[in-house]
Amino acid sequence: MQYAFKTDVGQARPHNEDNGGVFVRDNMVLAIVADGMGGHQAGDVASCMTKTILEEKWQQTEEITIPTVAEDWIIDKVHIVNDQLFQHSQENKECQGMGTTVVAAICTNQFITIAHIGDSRGYLLNNNGFVQITEDHSLVNELVRKGQITDEEAENHPRKNVLLRALGTEQQITVDVKTIDWDPGNYLLLCSDGLSNKLIDEEINDILLSEKSIDEKVNEFITIANERGGEDNITVAVVHYTSADEEARCMK
Repeated sequence: MQYAFKTDVGQARPHNEDNGGVFVRDNMVLAIVADGMGGHQAGDVASCMTKTILEEKWQQTEEITIPTVAEDWIIDKVHIVNDQLFQHSQENKECQGMGTTVVAAICTNQFITIAHIGDSRGYLLNNNGFVQITEDHSLVNELVRKGQITDEEAENHPRKNVLLRALGTEQQITVDVKTIDWDPGNYLLLCSDGLSNKLIDEEINDILLSEKSIDEKVNEFITIANERGGEDNITVAVVHYTSADEEARCMK
């Protein structure tokens, strides 16, 4: 597997409240994107704690070979993160009300297990095309789902940033988890809304399929989002399940 991660403050925000990374253990990859929220720099704290805790737990785990184990692992660890975030916000006045989105994926040679809370997204590119594999936990997405507004109206809705679920804001959370098979040649992309609000699916698909290196692709995502305003922090993680031919080309 090849992978790349980048986060950027964007063009308008004074600091970066996004965090995440891609971490490897025993031929497995854990990819994380977290988009923090809260007063002052509490969003920074929430997203950084999320990345740090998940990374620490990941480095302590043994090889995961079946989806049920992956799903149990990621649900358990996200709940641990939530407990620690909520406790930290209660004990530190400057962090009261802090929270974060999270989208995290365990990638093995057989499957992807992805978990998320909030509106940071996961996408999969395979032989059937490019598709979003997470469902935004947002007010506008709920309105779209109920048929009260259209997708087009959702794009410019005044309450577009209102989340129905976040990590760290409440003691009890519900984590959406699913496992998907994938094959050599497929791509997994995780991102904050600083990217998904700026590029349409077709553009992301075309960049992933380009001949550029995986690092160049991630850099292009960030560049385009910034060129189109960069009003938010921008974070993207890409994992490419490389085929034997692709591995050979990369070795040249």
